[in-house]
Amino acid sequence: MKAKLMLALLAMVPILCGKAQELSLKVWPSGAPEDNGMTLPEVQEEGFRVMNVSEAEITLFLPSREINTGAAVVICPGGGYIREAMDHEGFMMARWLAERGVAGIVLKYRLPYGHHRIPSDDARRALRTVRHHAAEWGIDPDKIGIAGSSAGGHLASTAGTRFDAGNPDAGDPVERMSCRPDFMLLLYPVITMKEEYGHMGSRMNLLGTGNDWSLVSHYSNELHVTAETPPAFLVLADDDKTVLPRNSIEFYTALKENRVPAEIHIFAKGGHGFGMRKNDIPADNWPLLFIDWLRTTGFLEKL
Repeated sequence: MKAKLMLALLAMVPILCGKAQELSLKVWPSGAPEDNGMTLPEVQEEGFRVMNVSEAEITLFLPSREINTGAAVVICPGGGYIREAMDHEGFMMARWLAERGVAGIVLKYRLPYGHHRIPSDDARRALRTVRHHAAEWGIDPDKIGIAGSSAGGHLASTAGTRFDAGNPDAGDPVERMSCRPDFMLLLYPVITMKEEYGHMGSRMNLLGTGNDWSLVSHYSNELHVTAETPPAFLVLADDDKTVLPRNSIEFYTALKENRVPAEIHIFAKGGHGFGMRKNDIPADNWPLLFIDWLRTTGFLEKL
């Protein structure tokens, strides 16, 4: 009870002081239903890349009340399902969004290590958690999106194509919440697990070294788009040699075949992994285009 009261008080800080507030929480405070088997200590590499992740956490960057739009984005950093680029594909994005009135929520998801369900379990649980705490954190429960870069884009598009309305009979109130994201932001995403144009490093780290077609099909997200899939904003570079542009193109095509609203930007230069870095090229402008898209689709008020 005391912890819950403290959390509520902390969530009020941006309202009281007029500044964005950072808050970290465990995704599974009572323990996850499945363990990923990682026993080594978590390692932070240069550039705030983390490895050996065995416990999922969310870090919230909540905007001040004066600029709060009610929208929120759960952010999944990339890293080939072997590490997570927490800074330029996570915290930098979250801070930028919070400065513009959108709650940025960075998910440090557990890496699979032979347990392919675990990352998407964490992503869905993070969405449920944000929806459960929406009123407390000043978030509109109908304006909660998910973002992901590279393999994080695969994770985000997995959550955006495989979701449920929650279990109304669950003893845990978080599990009663829907895990459907209201929109998706996908940066140079891994989409497919097919050998023809998939990213084989991400596939091996998620699914192992075998060639189980049922798993390949299950995680080839272009095959799972339906009319219920949330709207999507895709950003990539034409010169990306790491994750081929066809990943995004196939996903965009599937969205259009199912009449799901979508917008795609393919910049001439940018390569792979640009995230929030500034490289003095047109691709640097994608965050502003994303904000414009949120206004166009009604998730933010028009100026």
